[in-house]
Amino acid sequence: MRYFIDLFSPQTFSKFLASDKSISGYGKRQEGIASTIKKGDLFICYLTKVSRFCGILEVQDKYLIDSTPIFTDEDDPYIVRFKVKPIVLLDIDKSIPIFEDILWKELHFTQDKMWTSMIRSSLRELNEHDGKILINALMNQIGDNAKQYQLTEVDQKKLKLQKHTVKTHEKVITVSVPENETDNKNSVTEDIEVRESIKIQAELARIGDQMGMKIWIPRSDRQRVLLYLKGKFDSFVDSLPLNYDSTTLTTIENIDVLWLKGRSIIRAFEVEHTTSIYSGILRMADLMALQPNLDIRAHIVAPEERKEKVFQEITRPVFSLLEGRPLSERCTFISYDSVLELAKEKRLQYMNDMVLEEYQEYGSEDA
Repeated sequence: MRYFIDLFSPQTFSKFLASDKSISGYGKRQEGIASTIKKGDLFICYLTKVSRFCGILEVQDKYLIDSTPIFTDEDDPYIVRFKVKPIVLLDIDKSIPIFEDILWKELHFTQDKMWTSMIRSSLRELNEHDGKILINALMNQIGDNAKQYQLTEVDQKKLKLQKHTVKTHEKVITVSVPENETDNKNSVTEDIEVRESIKIQAELARIGDQMGMKIWIPRSDRQRVLLYLKGKFDSFVDSLPLNYDSTTLTTIENIDVLWLKGRSIIRAFEVEHTTSIYSGILRMADLMALQPNLDIRAHIVAPEERKEKVFQEITRPVFSLLEGRPLSERCTFISYDSVLELAKEKRLQYMNDMVLEEYQEYGSEDA
């Protein structure tokens, strides 16, 4: 028996509970790990936004590919599916917060500085120790003696975030309308964050270099990035070998980090460091609006605590109605911690850019 994380948002978990609770679905990119999962393995359900474990599902058969909508008549992107049998399903107030001592102090993965990598996406495998800890804790929440865990004020605010749908001529798209923010940062805090973002730019440059990429950094940032690289760095390009109009080139030149091979952009990264994360997302959207047929892998890189804000912004109506695909399907989130974790990998020179698939997260949620 093996144990796997199964992510739900509060919204998708509610939809699952309202269904016949027999199917759990995932994106096409997870077909590889899905092919290793067998009947009898257990999915341990985790609620994003409120950081709680909420259930156990037993796999009933090997995965199948099915695009038939499960919950609505809308297109369903979660076509990698398992038939499941619920063992435990808890209401949100009885779901167990990950920071409770019975989990936080006992789980192995929470003792690691990079612990959030385990709950980054569905179908990440837990070791046997952590699987059994979670199974026992969730089984103890069945019945009249179940402990209640009140939602914090922050949790309640996250649950109240409005989601809306917009119907296009092709399909129905989910969008968000973020609330206005008040910027309470002072200049010292801002300066610290700018330095941290330059460090992340430098690490992304180093990672790309070790994978054999050429690197573009905006000229205004290059000297500060070189200070972090501490030594000769020959992979920077002085000009972009791209055949686009001047407006597109100006937009591309301002993106924080580009990985290049030949005349192609392999990856584009916007590294955020201020309370408003809108500017980098806007730059990515500008590029895709200018070149709707450009198949570029784009990433917003920000501290883990800003992930939800990135997802709110990236699903604004203006970004969700881009020609082609919504920005949320073309641009992913990568945390600062994930960049630093990848930078420590000793075999980068033997890897290619596809390793980022293990670290990125999509704004659209797995059901």
